[in-house]
Amino acid sequence: MRYAPSVFMSAPQLPPVPTLAAWGRLPKPGSEWVVDDLERASSMANLSRGLGRSYGDSSLPACASDKVIATRRANRILSFDAATGVLRAEAGLSLEDINRLFIPRGFFTPVTPGTKFVTLGGMVASDVHGKNHHVEGCFGGHVRALKMRLADGSLVETTPTAEPELFWATVGGMGLLGHVLEVEFALKRIPSPWILQESERVAGIDDFLTVLNTSAPLWPMTVGWIDCLNAGKNLGRGILMAGRWAEKHEAPDALPPVPGALSVPVDFPNLALNKLTASVFNTAYYWKHWQQRVRKVISPETFFYPLDAVHQWNRVYGPRGFTQYQCVIPRAAGAPAVREFMVRLTKFGAASPLCVIKDCGPEGKGLLSFPLEGTSIAVDMAVSPDIQRVVDSLNEFVIATGGRIYLTKDAFTRPCHFRAMEPRLPAFEAARAKYDPQRVLRSAQSVRLFGDRAS
Repeated sequence: MRYAPSVFMSAPQLPPVPTLAAWGRLPKPGSEWVVDDLERASSMANLSRGLGRSYGDSSLPACASDKVIATRRANRILSFDAATGVLRAEAGLSLEDINRLFIPRGFFTPVTPGTKFVTLGGMVASDVHGKNHHVEGCFGGHVRALKMRLADGSLVETTPTAEPELFWATVGGMGLLGHVLEVEFALKRIPSPWILQESERVAGIDDFLTVLNTSAPLWPMTVGWIDCLNAGKNLGRGILMAGRWAEKHEAPDALPPVPGALSVPVDFPNLALNKLTASVFNTAYYWKHWQQRVRKVISPETFFYPLDAVHQWNRVYGPRGFTQYQCVIPRAAGAPAVREFMVRLTKFGAASPLCVIKDCGPEGKGLLSFPLEGTSIAVDMAVSPDIQRVVDSLNEFVIATGGRIYLTKDAFTRPCHFRAMEPRLPAFEAARAKYDPQRVLRSAQSVRLFGDRAS
């Protein structure tokens, strides 16, 4: 049977709807404008976005028509004082570039997250923390000044003492108080460009919490990989990595080599990463550290950013995407609460090989900054039909302990759960009402959690 050509031509072929995705690869309708003149472009935008490495929906538009500006080309260094280490730069300057320029000169950021592919603006918006939180706190505690474009179009310079309400609502405020245009902070001097690391294989979660506790006073930087899939005596087994900057006499004379990087070229099938393959990986990774304790000098890239060595590693989770659940359980809740969290997480069987445990110091001043004194656990999970139930259950437990989750990683927390875990939220909402009463600045996350309009 033959059909008239008009049957096929009656419906015009429309171009695909553009989408944006964050690191978790869960797309939303929308697009971004890559700009050079951030100060000018910000006067017409609803959201700023750096390198898109937040895992959830905090850097995604509330609706497809919102204007999202990408800051990564607004990356100039504006001033640097070698005597004090004070650096002022545009918000789009990446941590990768800062490290490339300043590590050879004997300086490093006071706080670094687990990836170098993040901008200064993103570090402020997330108030990032790192392996040294128990010593240095969050990045916002080291910021001296911010130049911002507010929702009403005005430009303002804010510091911890000049308009402090705006400053501390912006630090950790997920970009909802204003567009950060410039950031001023002090770099730290380092004795060498190398890290002295001591790693230790730890048999289970109880021992791990003990070792974390005893290592914190001895080492300025600590972090652990733990097994979130095996139960019983192997619950929470893992490898603790503690480190400090190597003194000159301990380090090689040469600079660390520029690391090469592999790349995941295609999306893995959704079923490639499952409980069986993840369990096999965890067992192999644990026993690869066959010595009980190892001390060696390594590059900062290896210590701080191990996953950055594989570009687009998020494709391992397949087209379904993934989320990271990161929470902090307060010290006051005690080790039993951390153990019970691990038991619950293991029972779900949703975890991947990427599970990190850290020691957190006192709470910072950012109104929505994540860490508080206690134990942070971060676990990547593939998105499945059951993911909402898993997140709900974990959140209910964290709420009962007095803990909280990290907004930069979140994609599935319900607004009622977030309100229950965040007593500082009224102060943050009051700041938003003062500086952006019309909610011009918004994101997909602010729609989901704060009730902003979606159109």
